[in-house]
Amino acid sequence: MPPTPPTPSIHALPLPHGPWSPTSFKSYPAAQDINYPDPAAVSKVEQTLSTFPPLVTSWEIERLRGEITQAQEGKRFILQGGDCAETLDDCRSDLIANKLKILLQMSLVLVHGLKKPVTRVGRFAGQYAKPRSSPTEMRDGASLPSYFGDLINRAPFTREDRTPDPTLLLRAYQHAALTLNFIRSLVDGGFADLHHPEYWNLSFFSHASLSPAIRAEYERMTSNLADGLRFMEALGEREVDDLTRVDFFTSHEGLNLIYESAQTRMVPRRDGWYNLTTHFPWIGERTRQPNGAHIEYFRGIRNPIGLKIGPSATPDELVQLCHVLNPVNEPGKVAIITRMGAAKVRASLPPLIDAIKGAGHRVLWVCDPMHGNNSTTSRGIKTRSFDAIVTELEETCTVHEQSGSRLGGVHFELTGEDVTECLGGAAGVREQDLNTNYASLCDPRLNYQQGLEMAFLLARRMGATNKDRSDR
Repeated sequence: MPPTPPTPSIHALPLPHGPWSPTSFKSYPAAQDINYPDPAAVSKVEQTLSTFPPLVTSWEIERLRGEITQAQEGKRFILQGGDCAETLDDCRSDLIANKLKILLQMSLVLVHGLKKPVTRVGRFAGQYAKPRSSPTEMRDGASLPSYFGDLINRAPFTREDRTPDPTLLLRAYQHAALTLNFIRSLVDGGFADLHHPEYWNLSFFSHASLSPAIRAEYERMTSNLADGLRFMEALGEREVDDLTRVDFFTSHEGLNLIYESAQTRMVPRRDGWYNLTTHFPWIGERTRQPNGAHIEYFRGIRNPIGLKIGPSATPDELVQLCHVLNPVNEPGKVAIITRMGAAKVRASLPPLIDAIKGAGHRVLWVCDPMHGNNSTTSRGIKTRSFDAIVTELEETCTVHEQSGSRLGGVHFELTGEDVTECLGGAAGVREQDLNTNYASLCDPRLNYQQGLEMAFLLARRMGATNKDRSDR
């Protein structure tokens, strides 16, 4: 057998960027740049934000890095999910609890199916900004700035509401703090009833789209999960929360760099700078220019980083981005979140995997099956197909298996509410049902039933893959 070729030395590659600081990004061109009309007001808000207490801690961030490292090694799985764009009005206890509930339930299904721990990362407590395909929106002959989320401007189509307002940065921080406080209270206080499948809404089991064999398999999985959790409680004479406690982590897209940099600081007894607005910020597909402001900012922080990658990315570009963001190739640092579209996975993903393997980069591969599968109905309603989302997940699993790689996480836009925004699934949402409860101001989300069904499908698919690997 010929000797294995040496892994390229990442340390020997030249750094394309100069000295870094939390504000060095201001010297770089920024995609999705926000045109605030009053720079003095922005500076005042920026200064105020920099004095506020951090929303998360450096030790929580380091713990997440450790768990992402485990996922890179196949010892753990990452479940990331939540709203496409939070609104300030949605800072309500019932909505927050329901988002937490669906992620808890999905993670327990995955724990049972994958036979490994699952880290829950919520797209909340900061997902207030949303990139847009156009900086302006036209209605009835009037052109105004697009709605970029409640961190930046407001949804009503008036000039006053659509003008970027820096005071929204302060309001978003306050609502993020309230959300995090409530989430921590729920996790610390226990969600015991939510751990028990007998209390879950599993009505999609009875839908005609499920074959009798799959329905029986899901029912066995649910029964085994419930029995196992009850046994753990009886054995330990404690609530299952005490035995299976997994901390929740937060994530959001770091779109508005003023907000992110104002809460970026050094902490005692640790090296480097931490973004303390969230545990796991990510770079969007529209802001990943190698010499742009977002890459410049993200390369300097200690947080684990998500990097959204679509079918337009080239292997060379992806290798360059990984080197800039993680020049010393630390484990647990970079998660590549692929969003190809169901029809493009087979052609687009394998060259990227091969390039990363060839360059020796240590990354976590995550599948976002949502963003590449947008469509518009004949009535002009933006939606997504449940079947297309499942297809992208299955195709991504297959490509990783064939490439000798590993899918270590998934990224969903979902809600714990019974919205009607995505078509299909055993919940049976049809095109004529979309207007029943279409609540999203931006992208369509999986509802409670669709999210839970997705967890069963993924547990079944990846559980079979893991069993096959174990048998081999």
